[in-house]
Amino acid sequence: MVYLKQQRPEKVTVPAVRATKERGERLVCLTAYDYPTARIVDEAGTDIILVGDSLGNVVLGYDTTVPVTLDEMVMHTRAVRRGVQRALLVADMPYGSYHTGADDAVRAALRLIKEGGAEAVKLEGGRARAEIIRRLVAEEIPVMGHIGLTPQSVNKLGGFRLQGKTAEAARALVEDARALEAAGAFSIVLEVVPREIAKLVTAAIQIPTIGIGAGEHCDAQILVIHDLLGISFSPTRPRFVRQYADLRAAMTDAINAYAEDVRIGAYPGTQESYPLPADAAAELQAELTKAGDAEVEKQ
Repeated sequence: MVYLKQQRPEKVTVPAVRATKERGERLVCLTAYDYPTARIVDEAGTDIILVGDSLGNVVLGYDTTVPVTLDEMVMHTRAVRRGVQRALLVADMPYGSYHTGADDAVRAALRLIKEGGAEAVKLEGGRARAEIIRRLVAEEIPVMGHIGLTPQSVNKLGGFRLQGKTAEAARALVEDARALEAAGAFSIVLEVVPREIAKLVTAAIQIPTIGIGAGEHCDAQILVIHDLLGISFSPTRPRFVRQYADLRAAMTDAINAYAEDVRIGAYPGTQESYPLPADAAAELQAELTKAGDAEVEKQ
């Protein structure tokens, strides 16, 4: 992480992201949903920070991303914005915010940028979203595409499954990617597709591909920060997730230790308590002594 920060200290921009593909430079992408996490992820040298609608699953406790609202996305994006200085900040457009036409999509994206502080937006779908992407780009709103497994389509797909398992599906994904590139997308997320197909898509377009469960041939990789740190409550860990820490266990141990100290009276101790200034303590003691003497005289 330090190496990345030292080698790429400059602010990451949309043109800079596009240019990395020509240089063969791999980009590091992660999600964040709040100020402290965003600050840590940014200071570690991450290139792109996504405020994903995955916050519905890992932060808000929803079963899917479908219930996430635009207001929730704006609020979390605004919090992340305060913690980010270097990374390119991208916000997901939630389900329903772009499905009713280009005008509604522009209004939703403008909120994420003006109110949330995002520098680009991401939306799901292939060729069917090309016209909306073209309209957003025309309004000077940078767009990241997203094809393959599209979590907002969970009801249509019938679950979260590997996509592009046939030659026909592979051709469709390549066509989708080309359509999004032609519409003006500056990068495309490929989610849960065979690595061979991800390689084909990556070679077929001039903009970076960002893989999540798409193998090693993509131009960049992204993970949900909660999966990386081991604080996800998903009943199963997706095959593509590599857990780099177990913060859930560390947090549980810390909370149990705190609870035990409280129960046995070991917390707070003298070092965690605030003493009364010496002069005030002396004055108070004198008053208490005087009051005690007066009570003795009454008896």
